[in-house]
Amino acid sequence: MKIAKKTAPEPMQYASKKSFFSDKEIIFRSNGRAKVFTISSKMQVIFLFLVAFVGIWSFYYYHMYRRSDLIIVRKNNELIATRDAYVDLMGDFVTLQGNIADMIKTLDNAKTSELNLGQYQQQASVVEEKVKQITTQVNWINTEKLAEKANLNEISLQRDIAISERDELRRQLVELQETVEDIKKAETEILDRVAAIAEKEIGKIKSAVAAVNVPLKKRGLYFNALANDKRKRGAGGPYIPENNKFLQQKDVSDKVSRIFENVDDLEYYREVMQYVPLGKPVWSLWVSSPYGRRSDPFKKTKAYHKGVDLAGRTGNKIKVMASGKVIRAEAASGYGNLVVVDHGNGFKTKYAHMHKIYVKKGDYVELGDAVGEVGSTGRSTGPHLHYEILYRDKDVDPMPFMKAKIS
Repeated sequence: MKIAKKTAPEPMQYASKKSFFSDKEIIFRSNGRAKVFTISSKMQVIFLFLVAFVGIWSFYYYHMYRRSDLIIVRKNNELIATRDAYVDLMGDFVTLQGNIADMIKTLDNAKTSELNLGQYQQQASVVEEKVKQITTQVNWINTEKLAEKANLNEISLQRDIAISERDELRRQLVELQETVEDIKKAETEILDRVAAIAEKEIGKIKSAVAAVNVPLKKRGLYFNALANDKRKRGAGGPYIPENNKFLQQKDVSDKVSRIFENVDDLEYYREVMQYVPLGKPVWSLWVSSPYGRRSDPFKKTKAYHKGVDLAGRTGNKIKVMASGKVIRAEAASGYGNLVVVDHGNGFKTKYAHMHKIYVKKGDYVELGDAVGEVGSTGRSTGPHLHYEILYRDKDVDPMPFMKAKIS
């Protein structure tokens, strides 16, 4: 029989002791899943420091709060005691004043007065001692100091009010200055827009004038809108006060001057162009015969055509394209029923072969007024309007006038 040998048990192995701030793991389990969050030793130290700081601050705050509360209670008790002492003192003074009044009545008796004076001196000494005790124990009850403090407080309050009002005035002044600057910017933008609009409108009119001068130059003529008899003579203009600070600024003053010049020119141009025949006088199907050399519709030979023929339907309205005075309205051999309008500034227009005439000699017509209807009277092969434009009694090509636009 074999005897098993007993072996000595192995010594137990202990894990090494970890530091207090070693990394910690927090495990959250949810829906069969686990999430592990590791808190490093550094974060633990920071958290512990924050907790300690909050605790110390809370303790300090509570201590100061309690201390201030005790101070307030003590001061309040001192104030109550002082008020009571003051009341007692006032009572002693009242008693003393009454005794003095009685003493004055009995001054005739010397002995009595001496006794009374000694008694009153003793009472006065007691009152004086009480006053000294009160003023020594409670220095702040001194009326002069209280008056001085009250004056200082009132002065400080008035100063604070003045500073507050000054700051408010400064703020309002800044806002006012900003508002003024915004208004100036807005006014400047408006001036720029007005100037741009005026220049744009003047540009359109100048383009139209340049277009109508093309056929005039071919006839050795030229229309200068700024040098015709419609321009008004005289002096005037808008009232601009000299003390207007906004207009005294050079850039603003220049803009305003330029705008007034442009607006003045624009009004003048528009007035002049009311008497320049621009546009088509009738709705037409086509230009059946152009201006200048052509084949005569009757003789079939070369001939000169003083206007343009605008084919249309009988009865279509014929309108004047500029204001003027009717100087002729009658039947005129080859022209048939004819109307001639003098627009001034050297311009005249002729409307021929009309079916009906709406005006008579001497009538004044405005831009867009109807003077008659399209027809085929006189030397004509069909309903159309024969349209002529004359400048200084010379016929010119109407087509550039009909194509020119200022709106």
